Amino acid sequence: MNAQTAAAPRCAPETEHCHLCADEGLPGTVLAIDYSARTAEVALESGMATVALDLVEADVGDVLLVHMGFAIARLESA
Repeated sequence: MNAQTAAAPRCAPETEHCHLCADEGLPGTVLAIDYSARTAEVALESGMATVALDLVEADVGDVLLVHMGFAIARLESA
């Protein structure tokens, strides 16, 4: 890894903020999972969303950090 790669910005789930796009991650509760599609129906404060589970393992009832249609971290387990 070179110095340029080490200093590259990244999404930081622990801060609930993305350094790449300046957008915030939103917490949401998993209501249902489509295992074949690797997606979850998640209740966000702003409404329902279908999010990809490519980066996170989740179960119904878990609270996920959602960013740009992806679950990027599990905040709480059911």
